[in-house]
This record gives sequence, C-alpha cells and structure tokens, in this order.
Amino acid sequence: MDLGAAHEEWIEEREARVWGEWGIATLAATHWLTAEPAELDGLPGRWHASGGDVLGDDGLRLAPGQEAEVAGLLLRAFERDGASALRVLDPGAPAARGISSIERFAFTEAARLTGRVRPTATTTETISVDGHAAASAFDAVVDLEWAGEAFSLTVQEDDGWFSAAFADATAGRESHPFRFIRFPASAGGTVVVDFNRATLPPCAFSDHYVCVMPVPGNRWPVPIRAGERIVR
Repeated sequence: MDLGAAHEEWIEEREARVWGEWGIATLAATHWLTAEPAELDGLPGRWHASGGDVLGDDGLRLAPGQEAEVAGLLLRAFERDGASALRVLDPGAPAARGISSIERFAFTEAARLTGRVRPTATTTETISVDGHAAASAFDAVVDLEWAGEAFSLTVQEDDGWFSAAFADATAGRESHPFRFIRFPASAGGTVVVDFNRATLPPCAFSDHYVCVMPVPGNRWPVPIRAGERIVR
C-alpha cells in the first residue's frame, strides 16, 4: 500500500474514533464529584465519589476508566490527581454543538520527518486547558527539521509510542491553538514523525475535556501545514 492510500485508511479509522456512537466528539459533560451525593443534570439519581470510584445511589460503582450505559448515555469514571469525575457521552452531542467534520491540510510526503531521539528523562510542569497544573514526566527529545528550520519535540513514551502536544506557527490562525502527535517510539537513533497524522485534541470537539497543553519547548515558529486543522 502506498503512503497516500495508507493515510486514507488511517483517516477512516480516525473518523470512526471521533464520530462513532461513543466517539471523542460525543462527550456531553464532565461532572466533578465530592463525597457528598448530588444530582447531576440529565442523569437519574444522586452521585458521589468514594475511594477514587464514582458511585450512584442505585448501587452502580465505577472505578476510573470503567463504563456503564444508563438511560441511552454512556457513563465513564474519570480521575485526575485524586479528584474523581463522571463523564457523560451522548451520541447527540455533536449535532447539538453543530459540529460534524474535521478540516485537514493536504497530505504531503514532505511532512514525514526523520528525527533523532535524545533520551532525556525530565519532569516538567504542564497546564491543562482548565488551568490545572501538574508535574508530568517526559522521556525524550526528538530533534527535527522542516523546510530548513530546526526544532525539537519533547515527548512521553507509552507502550511503544511517543506522544506530545505541540503548537506551530499555524496555531490559532490556520489551525487549532494546539494539536497532538503520536508515532512509534525508539530508545535512541531515529524515528519517523508523520505530521500528516497530527490530530486535534479532544477539547477541540468538546469543552468538557481537560487536555494538557504543549510545554514551552513544543511551541515553534515553524509552520506545520499538515494533519488536522479545525473542527467544522
């Protein structure tokens, strides 16, 4: 399969992950909970947090990451730095927000960059879109070059993949204020970073996500005109 055909196949899989029945775009609410039971808009019963889990007064108990379908909605327990939340996914949420598609830059083989990996374990403060600060571990720096301009990408490694948030010179004008990139990891040597597969963060589809924004080193004056741009 040539690169263009492989990219089209990847787009089809990405579209399903975003717009599917319980896809990324269907997040309708994130309710932060306390130990005190409380009613939540659009949900039956009362809900609270206990021992890191989410509990309903009907006996439903969800550990972080667990899900249950209730009244035509998907409920998912979520935890961040010891705080528990209940996420509500609704297949009708994208239509209610008036969103239905992703605009992308044109595919270009020039956006497939070879980068050199420098393993550099560091801990850096990260800020989420809701202002939450956290100390986050990063595993490597990937040195890259685009159209003669050198820049670097600080990445985290998970299960054989590097990932990062970045903001390039198109951010906030031609594209979303920041985007995500994910690619196969390497302990050293080189990697291929395909910016055609740069994705919009979940918070581009719903304000109820708490995406982590790029660290300072991942904000560049270089325009990366590849990958996903904006939601329509």
